[in-house]
Amino acid sequence: MVSPLSSALNSILSLTILLSSVTARPAPLEPPLISATWIAGWHTSSNDPPPSPVFDLGNISWSKYTDIYYSFAVPTANTSVISLDGSAPDLLPSFVEQARSNGVNAHVALGGWGGSQYFSTAIGSAENRTLFVKALIEFATNYSLDGINFDWEYPNSQGIGCNVVNKSDTANFLSFLQELRADPVGKNLTLSAATAITPFMDADDQASTNVSAFADVFDYIAVMNYDIWGSWSASVGPNAPLNDTCASPDNQQGSAVSAVTAWYTAGIPLNKIVLGVASYGHSFSVNKTSAFESGSTTQLAAYPPFNKTDFPLGDSWDNSAVSPDACGVLETNGGVFDFWSLIKRGYLTAQGNFTDAFSHRYDECSQTPYVYDADNELMIAFDNAESFAAKGSFIREYGLAGFAMWEAGGDSKDILLDAIRATAGFDSDC
Repeated sequence: MVSPLSSALNSILSLTILLSSVTARPAPLEPPLISATWIAGWHTSSNDPPPSPVFDLGNISWSKYTDIYYSFAVPTANTSVISLDGSAPDLLPSFVEQARSNGVNAHVALGGWGGSQYFSTAIGSAENRTLFVKALIEFATNYSLDGINFDWEYPNSQGIGCNVVNKSDTANFLSFLQELRADPVGKNLTLSAATAITPFMDADDQASTNVSAFADVFDYIAVMNYDIWGSWSASVGPNAPLNDTCASPDNQQGSAVSAVTAWYTAGIPLNKIVLGVASYGHSFSVNKTSAFESGSTTQLAAYPPFNKTDFPLGDSWDNSAVSPDACGVLETNGGVFDFWSLIKRGYLTAQGNFTDAFSHRYDECSQTPYVYDADNELMIAFDNAESFAAKGSFIREYGLAGFAMWEAGGDSKDILLDAIRATAGFDSDC
């Protein structure tokens, strides 16, 4: 299958050493392509008030995944203690048991946006690295895990706002991983990382130009190609663009193309790069004048301005301003809409297609759609089946290791999952 972005991708990749490696498709991976997802422990119970849906273990399409990351365990101020508080810890043994019975690799994701405060401390000294290795080995052994997915947001770069940060984070992280790999148990664990779209920051606060040593300790990295545009951005933009080289320079904030190029150029082989994909979108408050291209009442604008003082409330899984975050700061509405909620609200049909009831746009550059609710002046940028299919084609065409979707519960009847699997090469009828 030929990617709809072939010409655009070739134009950017030809500027890097990436092209010389991807013109010939690498040999099939052993083990096979990775079809992965994260499952959020807090969505597996009825802790959220009605009508919030519950996505429990019985909702997982086990046969369509090779790997699943239970989220999140978090490092604590005590380097020897790893916590599952807030992520339905009592469910983890059942998750591992069901994963094993279905032939799926069971991982735990460590950290996350709200759980990365103490990574730097845990790997900041030789003594702490040894303690942290011991804690992780005990954790993995106690729960019979197949692997650990490190979601540190981010080494030597502030994430949520109160993380401990050290100039030597990236170097210390590598030393820690090498020690973990040297352990008799650690050497057999699948070690992966959920990463930003640029390589880990070096001691000079720049994206590292050589991270090849990480390829020796990680089985693969999952590049989180989402949250590229949101309420923090200068304008509305795609949450998870596949490509942005066809956009104006001001609108080139990052994409799957630039992310894969950056990580590969810095030393991570293509067959160790998993593409992170999103089953949700971000919403923006956009007035009717700004929502449409100049002179049009039907064609939505690609990068319109939005009201930065208005934070729309997303679906029933969205965080609202009712509790403090991990830093003790009261959160604003996140404005997040999961794919299932776009269908539930009637923005899309039951099959995930556009409806004539709402203005919509499919942006050929980013390969992502927008939908606009004029009555509520609400614009949502998200991914649909067409977006996922384009990303699957990209994975297959350039020999990536597979995909990982945040999160399993965001999809609706596997519409997104089936689309990316078919074009990435998992199904014989693709």
